Amino acid sequence: MNTKIAFTAKVLWALLLISSLSAFASAQNKQMQAPNANAPATREEKTLLNDYEKSVKQYVALRESVRKKLPPLSKDSTPEQISAYQKRFVEALRLERSYAKHGYMFSPAVADYIRAIIKTEFKGTDRVQLRETILEADTAGVPLKVNYPYPETKELTQIPPTLLLKLPQLPKEVKYRFVQRNLLLVDTDSGLIIDYMVKALP
Repeated sequence: MNTKIAFTAKVLWALLLISSLSAFASAQNKQMQAPNANAPATREEKTLLNDYEKSVKQYVALRESVRKKLPPLSKDSTPEQISAYQKRFVEALRLERSYAKHGYMFSPAVADYIRAIIKTEFKGTDRVQLRETILEADTAGVPLKVNYPYPETKELTQIPPTLLLKLPQLPKEVKYRFVQRNLLLVDTDSGLIIDYMVKALP
């Protein structure tokens, strides 16, 4: 009787071990086959990206409407006149979007989505090199403030092409810029900081 009990216990223990190993392998397999963060598979993710792209397009439309209200520059404008025009344009644009706050475009959901893309895209050596390039850039003193200009004296960090293709696409009037671990949306022409998200770089 004792022998049968012992045998049954061994069988049950073996089955339990096999079941545990199978569950572990299944979990690992699911992690390896996780969907690409840049390929929204759900309706919620598509809606999220559509809203983000819509907000960016609204900004572009706003900046163009502001520009049209200003007296146009002539072909013979001097550097001083061009600089004064650019200053008036930025001031008018800041006034028009005085409602804009941090997270207006980079909502928490959008920020999490972009962080997932960056984390998935860059691993190992690529991640180390990316961090070194960005963290060594001369961006100290760039304000993390919406509606403030990106200082002309500070370095403009370039986004690696492989990462740029993965991120939500932007119109030519807007660029992504890294400042330390933070990611900014910056107006291509005026350098105005449209929005920013913190801790974008893992």
